[in-house]
Amino acid sequence: MQRAIRLLAPHGAALVALALFLLAGLAVLDDYGVSTDEGIQRIIAEYNLDYVLRADAGALESGRLLRSDVFYGVAFEAPLMLAERALGLQDTRDIYLLRRLLIHLFFLIGGLFAYLLARRLFGSPAIAVAAMLLFLLSPRLYAHSFFNSKDMPFFVTFMITLFAAHRAFRRNTIWSFALLGLSVGVLANLRIMGIVLFAAVPALRALDLLSASGWREERRTLLTTSVFALAGALAVYATMPYLWADPVARSVAWWMTNSNHPTVLTELFGGDLIITSEAPVSYLPVWFSITNSPAVLLLGVAGALTVCAWGAARPLRLVRNTRLRFLGLIAACFIASVLAVVLLKPNIYNGWRQMYFLHAPFSLLAAFGLQWLASALRRKRLRAAIYGAAAIGAAGTLASMILTHPHQQVYFNVFVDRTTPERLRTQYEMDHWSAAGLDGLRLLLRDRPTGTISISDGAIRKNTWLLPDSDARRVIKSDDLTGFYVASSLPAWRLGMAVSPSHVPLLHTRKIYGSTLYWIATFWIDDESAAPYRAMRDRLRAAAPAASSFFDIYVDGNSLVYRKEPCAPDDARQTHFLHIHPKPGAEGLPSMVRNVGFLNLDFNFLQAGAGFDGGCMAVVPLPDYPIASVRTGQFNEDGELWSAAFGLNAEAPRTSYEAAVSREPDAQSTFDIYFNADERTLTYVKEPCAAPDIERLFFLHVRPERASDLPERRREVGFDNMDFDFRLRGSVFDGKCAALVSLPEYPIASLRTGQWTSGEGEAWAATVQPSRRGASQR
Repeated sequence: MQRAIRLLAPHGAALVALALFLLAGLAVLDDYGVSTDEGIQRIIAEYNLDYVLRADAGALESGRLLRSDVFYGVAFEAPLMLAERALGLQDTRDIYLLRRLLIHLFFLIGGLFAYLLARRLFGSPAIAVAAMLLFLLSPRLYAHSFFNSKDMPFFVTFMITLFAAHRAFRRNTIWSFALLGLSVGVLANLRIMGIVLFAAVPALRALDLLSASGWREERRTLLTTSVFALAGALAVYATMPYLWADPVARSVAWWMTNSNHPTVLTELFGGDLIITSEAPVSYLPVWFSITNSPAVLLLGVAGALTVCAWGAARPLRLVRNTRLRFLGLIAACFIASVLAVVLLKPNIYNGWRQMYFLHAPFSLLAAFGLQWLASALRRKRLRAAIYGAAAIGAAGTLASMILTHPHQQVYFNVFVDRTTPERLRTQYEMDHWSAAGLDGLRLLLRDRPTGTISISDGAIRKNTWLLPDSDARRVIKSDDLTGFYVASSLPAWRLGMAVSPSHVPLLHTRKIYGSTLYWIATFWIDDESAAPYRAMRDRLRAAAPAASSFFDIYVDGNSLVYRKEPCAPDDARQTHFLHIHPKPGAEGLPSMVRNVGFLNLDFNFLQAGAGFDGGCMAVVPLPDYPIASVRTGQFNEDGELWSAAFGLNAEAPRTSYEAAVSREPDAQSTFDIYFNADERTLTYVKEPCAAPDIERLFFLHVRPERASDLPERRREVGFDNMDFDFRLRGSVFDGKCAALVSLPEYPIASLRTGQWTSGEGEAWAATVQPSRRGASQR
């Protein structure tokens, strides 16, 4: 006993801090929701164990898992599943509470290794405790340490591997390098970025080989390096059963799949919609700098710069001095990883969660920065000021974590605008894949202590896995929308851009930094809540819809309004798609729009509108850049149910119509056609006009007076092809259809136009000859 006390006494402060973190973690264990990935990760572990323990070859090779899922390592997930089976857990709440406990305990173990490594590196108990606190007091990572079994284990294992590396280089034994190899192999199993240390360790051993004195030392260096590489390869192989059947081919496929993950998402970044596979080079640096504590950032940068400066001034010290060399390794792990992302542009998303491991070396660099700043100051008062400032920074971070509980995953620092209402949700993704839904469900269940509650969003319903069975049974997905409640914590690129809470009658809302994280609303609303919708409905009844199909669609200010009367449950349940096409040459377009040509704002009607008086209505805000046309409709698993397309600027066709009909048409058929030589336009008019009149594709062939005016690819056929969709060029108003088409600037000999039938034959055709009044039609 006395021996144990003597061993633990020097570490008393660190152990007390860890004990406090453990007590806090146990107290809040069931406060964090279920992310979309968590259930999938558990299934991956289950199939891998079936493959290993039950010899079920089909578990991994029959296509039950997605192609990319078979390459997820189970070095951490398999022990979680084994613990679940060993305890015989069947209730989902018990299963997911166990998962949270084990993930968080592993996170705290990472803090312990941060302390042990810092104590060996810096020799100061106070700086070592600071390193542990810097490791643990990261708001985003703290929240993820309960529900993220994919990125957090890699982050913690990275710190453990750094400790193993320091131990191996100090002891220089075969056993220590074998343990380091196993640790690096497990690291690579969890995430492909583990390859960073797979490359770094042999590089350092190469330096040792160059400075070795004699064959004995060279042989030991070669032997330990070989043992390290062999142990690492065996660890990867042993922890990834999918490789067993064909190690070489599947190892190549594992590398190709995970080095640039095939999942491509649309995400909000700095107010711009981006495609994650084409994220700007600033993506990782910006996310890292706005979601870490300012004190940690300043100390970490100071530490990294100091190490780089020492290395540049005296490079041999980094080779010969074990402590400095290891600090160089830590700095290299951080800097090289960031540069790899910036230069190679791998597909990363959800902020920087795939790169959370960077916090491991960065927290050590921050601790070194704190020690260096304090040692550089000779006066005790200045040193005390540095330590005091660091303590205040830590206290501020802790206060922020308490105030935002249980949504620390939404932490942003003062380097972004956190005060303007709803600013953050229109700039960056907030919640991590519906984890905040648990908080919303509990609020809804508290307000409605009896009866069932129907939730439309499947990701939100997953949070029932953490509810007591009596509450979980009350949350259903019903075919009847009566009393249909929606808890929404969608990623901000959808929550912020496609649907605005101001257009939804809210029961509750949760805000973080003044921005809506989730809201709770009911679809069928009462008389008082329906008043704004009734006023909008009555106003729109006097206007003609921009398009009429399954829903009537109106342009109302800077919003689209979908209206249906009467409205049955199935009418509103299916997802709506909304594609917004910008005007040619429009400035300030989001990068996604520049890349794909239109903005995709698919939305759930139940989260954008309401049902009242037997009808239903949804309001969707439009982006503020110039819009040419929209295409919208509904789809299910079988494809499109209906669709409609129309130009958004109705005034241009209306003005063209009024100017055109003041004279005789230049051609007449199903449509009257007017040619304007001065403005170089062609106007199509039909009155009265019905939906079938404009659903067919229009063809327009322009024959120039000089063949040389044609683009080279069109000279062989002799005309320009300007086929178009009337709904994207025209508008429907007052029972009329009118479309305006701009013509090329070169002299035109003739124009031939009409519509195709569904079989690509001509429904009608007309010829216009600008050189003389009159036309031929058929």
